[in-house]
Amino acid sequence: MSDPTHRDDLRPRFWETVPMSRMTRAEWEALCDGCGKCCLNKLEDADTGEVALTRVACRLFDDATCRCAAYETRHTYVPECIVLHPGNMEANLYWMPDTCAYKRLWQGEGLPDWHPLVSGDPETVHAAGVSVRGGTVPEHAVDEDDWEHHLIEEPGT
Repeated sequence: MSDPTHRDDLRPRFWETVPMSRMTRAEWEALCDGCGKCCLNKLEDADTGEVALTRVACRLFDDATCRCAAYETRHTYVPECIVLHPGNMEANLYWMPDTCAYKRLWQGEGLPDWHPLVSGDPETVHAAGVSVRGGTVPEHAVDEDDWEHHLIEEPGT
C-alpha cells in the first residue's frame, strides 16, 4: 500500500466531517495508521471474553513495513481475515486495538497527533511507539499451543 497521507483523492480532514459510512474506499483505506496490530494473532479468554495480543503475526504480515504483504489478495491465503467496513464495526470492536483509527472514530474520538493523516508522515506511528514494527514473530515459527507465551501489552496505549 502506498503512502495514504499524500493522495489527491482524499478530501481535506475527511475523518472530521464525513461519516464512516459515507467515506470513499480511498478515504476508508487511508484511516489505517499502519501500526500492524490488527495483523497480530489474538487469544480470547473463553470465560471473560477478554482479548489479548500476541507478538505472533499473520503469515502475510511484513514486519519491516508493518503492512500486509498481499493485501489485495489476502483472502486467497487467509480466508478468515476480516474485511472491516461500517456494517461490521460493532461486531469487531472487541478485538480491535484501542489506538485503531477505525475504532476511535466509531466511538466518537478523533485521530491522535501521531496518526499519519494528522502528521502527514507515515513514520510518526512508529516513532510514537504505537506500531509493532520489528517486534513480531511469524505464525509459522510458533506452534499455536505456544501463543500464550508470546502475549504482549498493546503498544502505544
